Amino acid sequence: MAELATIARPYAEALFKAAHADLGGASVWVDELAEIASNAQFQQFADNPKVSASQVVDLIRGVARTALPEQATNFLRAVLDKGRLSALPEIAAQFRALKNAQSGSSDAVVYSAFPIDGAALADLAATLESRFGRKLNVKVELEPALIGGIRVVVGDEVLDTSVKARLEQMKVALTA
Repeated sequence: MAELATIARPYAEALFKAAHADLGGASVWVDELAEIASNAQFQQFADNPKVSASQVVDLIRGVARTALPEQATNFLRAVLDKGRLSALPEIAAQFRALKNAQSGSSDAVVYSAFPIDGAALADLAATLESRFGRKLNVKVELEPALIGGIRVVVGDEVLDTSVKARLEQMKVALTA
């Protein structure tokens, strides 16, 4: 959705410039705001014309896992004043991309059929960093449909060593 990306870009760039001193902290709260804003029930509440911007901010402060700093509240008010709450997840994604570009790292999502413990995840992260040739911010998501193994997504690159992928390859080979 190019239009949403175009809308989100100036907000992400402004936030990146404003939070330059504490990019890690800003990344945490902008991701949390994006997660809250992507909730369907919350969107329905926020889109109600009888609900004021201050009520939306109060609700977000109430459901946020951590206390939001003043910078987060001010950013949220600016987004609400311009009616761009639905763009918040895209703003967070573009902010992460700017932060990663500055630090020379990339986000990596590891899809696994089973939970991965801390030591195994550290080993996996080191292996993936050498494979992809850059620092990775690894996040694990469970996907039982993989049956076993993992699927790693780094930007537009995919490394799929799952049992499901191997079964699909065997199916193609047998039916060809």
